[in-house]
Amino acid sequence: MLLALAMLLGLTALSACGSKDSKAAATQVAAKVGSEEISIHQINQILSRTNTAGATPEAVKAMSRDVLEKLIDQQLAVEQATDAKLHRSPEVVAQIEAAKRDILARAYVQQLTSALPKPTPDETKKYYAEQPLLFSQRRIFNVQEMVMPAAAGVEDQLRAQASAGKSMEDIAAWLKGQSIEFKSGSATRAAEQIPLNMLAQVSALKDGQTTVLTTAQGITVLHLVASQSQPLAQADALPRIEQFLTNQRANEAVTAKLKDLRAATTIAYLGEFAKPDGTAPSANAAPAAPASSADAKTAIEKGVAGLK
Repeated sequence: MLLALAMLLGLTALSACGSKDSKAAATQVAAKVGSEEISIHQINQILSRTNTAGATPEAVKAMSRDVLEKLIDQQLAVEQATDAKLHRSPEVVAQIEAAKRDILARAYVQQLTSALPKPTPDETKKYYAEQPLLFSQRRIFNVQEMVMPAAAGVEDQLRAQASAGKSMEDIAAWLKGQSIEFKSGSATRAAEQIPLNMLAQVSALKDGQTTVLTTAQGITVLHLVASQSQPLAQADALPRIEQFLTNQRANEAVTAKLKDLRAATTIAYLGEFAKPDGTAPSANAAPAAPASSADAKTAIEKGVAGLK
């Protein structure tokens, strides 16, 4: 598609200039903004991150022109920012350096994971067979939920009420009576939208039943209002499984490599990040588990996320 775009741009230049200026027609410059050039490569790079599947040559050509106009606007803004010396301000310099670090980290992750072998057909079929709740026995769940922080004794009390068949209204009244704050709501979730370590527990429920789930974030009381069977055929599931296994393999490779790099590098934690006794954690200590918050991800973790 990108090659077709380049050919289209070349044909446009030819029709505008004619045979007398074939050298100009072959240029890789799409536009000039003052003395700065915007290249076809820049346009292609942006289009490569855009979903052009199924687009006609005319649609791709229109998209390329739209991208070019946005690049022109961007260049005009860059020139004004440079004239105002904004590129020298501490805040902008810090943002540029952060973007540079992120780009380099992503490039390293890409290099590290690009050489990994793809999952074989046998591996994808094996995963399909081993996860019936996700595929052959897949269900769609309509649920009501109450979520609250973990507290001593609360989980056992909730489990007892769920086992006794108490309604969600009864459980909510009990929580209010105990001055326990909670959030409630309803949702429809497919099997793949439920954490894999909880899927068996949720799938074991019959319509109308309630269970209590524990997570790192707290306690969830989940009531299954209704469900329906919606299996996913092997032929439809295999491409998704291949992508999942590829991402999983990439995550494992990056995690292992970072562990090795940490072990080989002296890392000193200082100031408020040092241990309470004033010493820094061992440089060879195993890295902590990645934070679940997206804001807490490192540039390397973002790089892996970008491969998904």
